Amino acid sequence: MKDMYILGIESSCDETSVSIVKNGTEEIATIISSQIDVHKQYGGVVPEIASRHHVKNITIVLEECLEKANMTMDQIDAIAITYGPGLIGSLLIGLEAAKTLAFIYNKPLIPVHHIAGHIYANSLVKPLTFPLLAVVVSGGHTELVLMKDHYQFEKIGGTLDDAIGECYDKVARVIGLEYPGGPKIDKLAQEGNDTYKLPIPLQDDSYNFSFSGLKSAVINLSHNEEQRGEEIRKADLATSFQKVAVESITSKVRKAIQELGIKNVIVAGGVAANNGLRTAMQSLTEELGVELSIPPMKYCTDNGTMIAAAGYFAYLNGRVSDLNLNSKSQDTLK
Repeated sequence: MKDMYILGIESSCDETSVSIVKNGTEEIATIISSQIDVHKQYGGVVPEIASRHHVKNITIVLEECLEKANMTMDQIDAIAITYGPGLIGSLLIGLEAAKTLAFIYNKPLIPVHHIAGHIYANSLVKPLTFPLLAVVVSGGHTELVLMKDHYQFEKIGGTLDDAIGECYDKVARVIGLEYPGGPKIDKLAQEGNDTYKLPIPLQDDSYNFSFSGLKSAVINLSHNEEQRGEEIRKADLATSFQKVAVESITSKVRKAIQELGIKNVIVAGGVAANNGLRTAMQSLTEELGVELSIPPMKYCTDNGTMIAAAGYFAYLNGRVSDLNLNSKSQDTLK
C-alpha cells in the first residue's frame, strides 16, 4: 500500500491548526495559531471573537503548513476535518475551508469527531493495541471509552455534570488565577501540601464521574475562609483539589482495568498534559501491569496533527463524507 498523506484541520475552539500526517503515525508538518492571549482578558473563550480569529488565520496557517512540509495540495491524498463537537462558529470556519479544498482539488473529505482526534493522538507515539481503554479528559469531556478495534468506540462511563478541565478552570477562577487556570493549578499543586479536606465525589459502582460537588466544595471553603478573615493558602488548596480530582479518575480507571481485563490504557485530551494525572496514571498502570500511552504535551491540546492521524484510520474504515457535511456543536463519539 502506498504512503498516504492526510491534511488535518482543527478549529473547534480557539486554536486554528493545520497538519500533514503520513500513514496516520508520522507528523510531517504542523502549524498552530493559538488565541490564548486574546481570550485571557475575558477569563475564557468568547465564541464570536474566536470565530473572527479563525477567519483571519485559517488561510495563513494552511499556507505555512504546506510551506513547512515542502508540499503542494496535489500531493495530499485526503482532507480530514473536525466537524464537532465544539463552538459552532469556530467549527464552521474550519469545515468550510476543508470543503473548499476538497472541492477544488478533488480530494476525499473525512469527518473526524474531536474526541476521536484526541484518542488517535496516541497513534503518533506508538501503534494502538486492542482492546484498550481510552481515558478522555478535557475542558468539555471526561469519559471512559472501550475500543476493541480501530474506530470502534464504546462509551462505558462519563461525567454527569462538569468535565474535569472545566472544573479545574472554575476552581482556578475562585482562587484568583487567570485563564487558562488548569495548568496553573497543576503547577501550584507541585508546591503545596494536602491540608484541605475535600470530598471525593461519586464513589459508586459505575464508571461515571461527577465534579460539580468538588467545585462547590472549593467555592464554599473559599467563602468560609474569607468570612473568617483567613487567607486561602493557594498552593495547599491546589494540592488538595488536584489530589481528589485525580483520584476520582484513577479510581474508576482501576475499576475498569480490573473488571474488563484491560491491558492497554491511553490518556487523551487537554488534561492529559496535567502532571499530577500523568504521574498517577503511570503509577496505577505499573502497579497493575498494564501498558500506558500518553501523548507528548504538544499533542495534548487541540491540534491538526491528531485530526489528520484520526482521519487516516477513519478513511481506512470507509468514513468519507460528501460536501453536504455540516458541523455539530454536540455529537456522540461513534
